[in-house]
Amino acid sequence: MTVEAPFRKESMQETQKRRGVPTGYIIAGALVALILFALLIWFILWAASNHAPTIEAIRDIFLIALALESCLFGVILVIMLVMLVRLVNMLEFEIKPILEKTNETVGMVRGTTTFVGDNVVKPVTKATAYIVGVRAGLKTLFGDPKRNLPD
Repeated sequence: MTVEAPFRKESMQETQKRRGVPTGYIIAGALVALILFALLIWFILWAASNHAPTIEAIRDIFLIALALESCLFGVILVIMLVMLVRLVNMLEFEIKPILEKTNETVGMVRGTTTFVGDNVVKPVTKATAYIVGVRAGLKTLFGDPKRNLPD
């Protein structure tokens, strides 16, 4: 009796089919990205040396855009702070009193159930138990009038 291993060795082609993207494509993509990055650096240096005023104007436009973006983020931050303050106020002055009243109501219900249990349910249960006991005792002493005849 031989036991087969649950794993079998895969060939290189099966492994590449299972992975989806061959390794050669990944290496080629990385090389293309590096070449494009090097070309971008070269273009920036060439443009800086040959078209300095244009590059300065583009730089100034980007600085203005960054300043406007930081102002926008500041406004958004203030709006979020106001919303957070409103949330805290709502929790403090609207939800907290509701929770306190709910807790108070639960306490009242607990007291009412204790009162009803002690003053209504227990006496009725005791009275019912006494009545059942008296009936069982009378039945034992005098028998059941319908079953007085022997079988």
